Amino acid sequence: MKRVVLIRHGESTWNKENRFTGWTDVDLTEKGVEEAHKAGKLLKKEGFHFEKAYTSYLKRAVKTLNVVLDEMDLDWIPVEKTWRLNEKHYGMLQGLNKSETAEKYGDEQVLIWRRSYDVPPTELAKDDPRSPFMDVRYKGVDEKDLPLTEALSHTVDRILPYWNNTVVPEMKEKYNEVIIAAHGNSLRGIIKHLKGISDENIVSLNLPTAVPYVFEFDDNMNLVKDYFLGDPEEIKKLMDAVANQAKKK
Repeated sequence: MKRVVLIRHGESTWNKENRFTGWTDVDLTEKGVEEAHKAGKLLKKEGFHFEKAYTSYLKRAVKTLNVVLDEMDLDWIPVEKTWRLNEKHYGMLQGLNKSETAEKYGDEQVLIWRRSYDVPPTELAKDDPRSPFMDVRYKGVDEKDLPLTEALSHTVDRILPYWNNTVVPEMKEKYNEVIIAAHGNSLRGIIKHLKGISDENIVSLNLPTAVPYVFEFDDNMNLVKDYFLGDPEEIKKLMDAVANQAKKK
């Protein structure tokens, strides 16, 4: 049996302020750090022992991973960072308050921008301060791959080559357990692929912060089962809270 644990980062400062974050590099809140500690303790208690970790270029995911590995005494394992695991790019929405945006444009339109499979928000200008073209960490990325906005379909398109060409071969050849610390939408892309979720139904998948989501595979990386670690009722409440973030107050 092989296991991959997906974990969304802990609460960020912009999660707390209910803003669209995307590729903006915001930090964890104290609550977010506490959530990561809780996840690490739970994973250790449940007997997980990761051999490699993968994360994005964004500090909220990187710091969540660092806390989890520290709780598990696994600080020493290899960690690979990739822009391909970054959150969906929200274009001109980045930095805006979700509820205020819903007041202005309506719940339905904001849900489309947040969660529809193929409708992206309005794109940024290339020289906008929020643009990845203005960020030194992406200097090594081919310009044709850098987004100025994304729908979930675009996020899936950039994640799946990494999953298929890096994670899966390494799992088949080297590792039995790995962890991927990333973001709500980038992880939804992987989950959509693994579980065969339709374009329409992926809209209703809400990932809570810092709750480990376990995927078990056979030796050929065929999915056997998947489950969240933690109390089901608590996890359901956390999922509902994510779903309600962008509704009018």
